Amino acid sequence: MLEVLDTLVAWRARTDAVRRGGATLGLTMTMGGLHRGHASLFERAAASCDVAAATVFVNPLQFGDPADLAAYPRDLAADLAVAEAAGVTLVLAPPIEEIWPAWPASTATTVHVAGLADVLEGEGRPGHFDGVASVVTKLLVATGPCTAFFGEKDFQQLCVVQRLVADLALPIEVVGCPIVRERDGLALSSRNARLSAGGHRAALTLRASLEAGRAALAASPCVEHALEAMRRVVAGEPLVTLAYAAAVEPSTLRAAVEPPRGATVRLLVAGVVEGVRLIDNVAAVVGP
Repeated sequence: MLEVLDTLVAWRARTDAVRRGGATLGLTMTMGGLHRGHASLFERAAASCDVAAATVFVNPLQFGDPADLAAYPRDLAADLAVAEAAGVTLVLAPPIEEIWPAWPASTATTVHVAGLADVLEGEGRPGHFDGVASVVTKLLVATGPCTAFFGEKDFQQLCVVQRLVADLALPIEVVGCPIVRERDGLALSSRNARLSAGGHRAALTLRASLEAGRAALAASPCVEHALEAMRRVVAGEPLVTLAYAAAVEPSTLRAAVEPPRGATVRLLVAGVVEGVRLIDNVAAVVGP
């Protein structure tokens, strides 16, 4: 049976009780708008740990555009149904004042992961990862020792969380989980629901650009050729405005300039379709 809590005090007491009973805890943090991608994380947590737990909280600190925050889907009943069907038994769904009592005023303390938070999405969305890192840190501290599951679709977010957990010596194991895609290959995202049918088709260009970049890197170690291939694919779709195409070293997110043959780099792409910002990424092996 699903147990839903809405305060940090109750959440901390409940997760402490889980561990005192000798059970392991698997945590997935979400902003709601749940879909099969989230469900895959819940299922991984349920399969790996004794108790699968989740948080559902639309964090205003990671939205730079008030309109984007207002448009974000909110349907707690539907989210709870998705979570329960995927094996979650414990949910924290707090009101905004429980997490950020001073909202809309800013908090005095912000968590900033230097370097990782300042590039790619961080460059295009200033302050976004400070909001992510701050809420993740607060929820992890409230939860206590656990295994936390994050999707690789938000690859930069995964890197930021891994670094903050390591740097702050939090008693958390962070596990990255594979991207879940729609049948046509589009990476699942809560934002996809805001696309028209034509916008959805255009968004597939992002995945196609990654495949072009991966093929180019498999044929030649020249990163710039791979990036040019990615840009060309996106340029051929007028409904997509490219934000960036990048090839980086996994975990550091530093630009991969001359990776050796056999190395694995991460290709990332972001674009705006019908006013909706979408991201995607793939691992690519340098060849030939």
